[in-house]
Amino acid sequence: MPSINAERLMSDLRHLRTIGAVENGVVRPALSPADMEARRWLAGRYEEANLETTIDGVGNVLGRSRNSGPALLIGSHSDTQPRGGWLDGALGVIYGLEIARALGEDADTKDLAIDAIAWQDEESNFMSCLGSRSYVGGITPEMEAEAVGRDGTVLSDAITAAGLADTPRITHVDGRYVGYLEAHIEQGAYLEDAGEHIGVVTAIVGIRGMRIRFHGQQNHAGTTTMARRCDAATGLYEMAYRINQEFPKVATEPTVWTMGQVQIEPGAVSIVPGFAELSLQMRDQDEAVLDAFQKIIADITVDIESRGKIKVEVEPARAPIRPCFMNDGFQAHLARAADVNAPGKWRHMPSAAGHDPMVLQAKLECAMLFIPSIAGISHDFAEDSHDADIVRGCQVMADAAASILKEATGA
Repeated sequence: MPSINAERLMSDLRHLRTIGAVENGVVRPALSPADMEARRWLAGRYEEANLETTIDGVGNVLGRSRNSGPALLIGSHSDTQPRGGWLDGALGVIYGLEIARALGEDADTKDLAIDAIAWQDEESNFMSCLGSRSYVGGITPEMEAEAVGRDGTVLSDAITAAGLADTPRITHVDGRYVGYLEAHIEQGAYLEDAGEHIGVVTAIVGIRGMRIRFHGQQNHAGTTTMARRCDAATGLYEMAYRINQEFPKVATEPTVWTMGQVQIEPGAVSIVPGFAELSLQMRDQDEAVLDAFQKIIADITVDIESRGKIKVEVEPARAPIRPCFMNDGFQAHLARAADVNAPGKWRHMPSAAGHDPMVLQAKLECAMLFIPSIAGISHDFAEDSHDADIVRGCQVMADAAASILKEATGA
């Protein structure tokens, strides 16, 4: 099997970290000057690796092997959160580059085809997974016209400012790829807490969001008796409390839910609130659990409204994302490679965060690999992983990529 070059891998990761560096983290939002600088640098590294390189009309950077297929596409995203860490996305991008180089340098694998990719805007500056959505044909003109960045810039204006307005966009063409592999930091603490080094991802969880509104009657806080009050905020507090009491009864260990935003109007100390709103997000790889959560919300809503004080409205806060299951065969290749490189120190596990494979699955069989995150921290400047875990993870993915392609070509 090919051997990755650990020094080269870490050098490229550290250089990418300098582009958009702020304090100990990275600020490289999609289509920003720092983002485009990083993409041009990546394009140069792809070319040095003898890959035919394209930056497309939304900023996806593709390095295409000169070998004929079947090929594996390997990568991740190179954009960051507004105050992001240095490995979220970047790890998988540089893995793709290093694996293409390593296989090309090994006599036993030099004829295998690895294409490397850096997707655009996985982090939702303009649109979640903009680059991978574009690749699979998942963006309508209406969606694109409505897309606005966090700073208020319209997507079409940002594309023009980046010099990509007249640049063609890459799209999936059947026949070349066996599938897609992506490596990522875990962004959680399961691996570190267990003293393990590799996670072979089984599925990306489904995500549902709900917006729950409570309508009461605004009134004077001193003169309105408790018996006469129609306090919208009490409905919100009850809903939040009962969610935390009832959800655990149907949840599994990886299930999560978050009530991350509330609004109470008019928000004055001496006024009984007439309106309140609660945001709820739920994540699980089992849609039956998510269905059960929605039934719990419906039952609580009926109970609150039955008292005749408060009207409750429940509506989706986002288009639901269905669970995305990774290819069983690819998982087996990753598991065998993990057995070799981290014997007894790896696990099968779901991803609780969203990633480009949940979009790419529409056209490609997918698999993912996780390495540990120190203290489980991500989406923060403090995000980090140990060098040894970074290097080990890349070797596991390189071994799996080689065995997948050898199986596909009959080599």
